[in-house]
Amino acid sequence: MSKREWIFYLEDMLNFSENVIAYSDGLSFEAFINTGLNYDATVRNLELIGEAANNIPEEIQAKYKEIIPWRQLISTRNRLIHGYLGIDNDILWSIINDDIPELILDLKKIKSELKK
Repeated sequence: MSKREWIFYLEDMLNFSENVIAYSDGLSFEAFINTGLNYDATVRNLELIGEAANNIPEEIQAKYKEIIPWRQLISTRNRLIHGYLGIDNDILWSIINDDIPELILDLKKIKSELKK
């Protein structure tokens, strides 16, 4: 896979992560759970983050394994898309509020490093 291709997936991960924040911004937990459109769009973008992560070559994943939780992102995608045991909304809310903002910062760091 060429450098351009995997960088495209990295950019997708950043865009999908920013979508997650935008779709949940300003909503309480209860409001988020009850808004079908925002909820569904957020879950879909979390799935897409994991799908994009799965397309990053192993050598790149290994290089940034201390920064990006690749397996966790891919595993979350699998759990959401296949509906294993349903979706735990408390965990989903935690991912949105705790993990995604950090992921955005880390992806921006990698992107900045690649521009050098």
